[in-house]
Amino acid sequence: MKKHSTKVWPLIIIIVLMLALMSACGGSTAKDTATDAPNTIEEQSTEAVDYSLDQHWLALPQEPTLPVDVFYLYPTVWHKLDEAESNICAIDNETMLAGAASVLESQAKAYEAAGNIYAPYYRQTDAGYLLSLPLDEQEKLLSGIPETDVFAALDYYFENYNQERPFILAGHSQGSDMLLYVLSDYMTAHPEVYDRMVAAYVIGYSVTEDFLAANPHLQFAQGPDDTGVIISYNTESPNFIGANPVLLEGAVAINPISWTLEETTAPAQNSLGSLINGETREAFADATVDKERGVVVCSTADPKEFHGARSLFPQGVYHGQDYPFYFYDIQANAQLRAEKFIEQQNH
Repeated sequence: MKKHSTKVWPLIIIIVLMLALMSACGGSTAKDTATDAPNTIEEQSTEAVDYSLDQHWLALPQEPTLPVDVFYLYPTVWHKLDEAESNICAIDNETMLAGAASVLESQAKAYEAAGNIYAPYYRQTDAGYLLSLPLDEQEKLLSGIPETDVFAALDYYFENYNQERPFILAGHSQGSDMLLYVLSDYMTAHPEVYDRMVAAYVIGYSVTEDFLAANPHLQFAQGPDDTGVIISYNTESPNFIGANPVLLEGAVAINPISWTLEETTAPAQNSLGSLINGETREAFADATVDKERGVVVCSTADPKEFHGARSLFPQGVYHGQDYPFYFYDIQANAQLRAEKFIEQQNH
């Protein structure tokens, strides 16, 4: 099943090679066991990664302590260095391992109060190559090796780790795009699993009205504590009218401060805080849903401050700040929805 009626793959922010020098901290597992990557996609096995091996998990709790799990898929953290390299990275690529560990700290940790975090490594596509393909070829590539890995990780997780606990799905950018395959295809094939889904945080990629219409088993969130729903938004500056590579026509967005679909501004004073480059900023980011454009607008940040020299996104697209601007709001909301789901189970 195609997850979009029309498909435009985003230009993902490329995390630069310096991330290869960074390591995970705080309970995550990042393996530094890289070998030479295959030079062509044909040299890579089309069989799924073996998720019985701990080294293929970015985060794998040894003793889960919470009644809810979080299954997290990281954004694009790799790009090929030359034309001879594969368009899909190897599972042990050093740059991907280091980049995934970094975003585990800056994104996935928002969910650690809500659940036990499970995060598989998965083989990613090179965004530049993907953009050069016709739309149907883009779908074909994504539904090949990346989907194979993600679905295999889910199978192993549910069979061996989940123990029938409720779970949250979470991702960003390419990770969120892969979650759309999970929601549309995997959950359709596994309705008993979908019944235990607390929520899906599909942040940094568009969930469209067409996608929801094509998947009537799915519902978009309407408020701060409904469960079994999808949460999604992309962040922009005011009056931005250019091309946002992650924004699709008909996108639906929820306000990450008030957690409503209304266009009323949630002032920065109502936010629980931002986490930017490891630094907490209180009352920093406001949020307003722009229904016509399908985004969340932040008017209190300086676009110049958050536009890196190497960013492939135009100034005014806060793609890299989707999590940082609203980090503590996401943290509290995920915990609220998890608690609400448990409460509903007990009645």
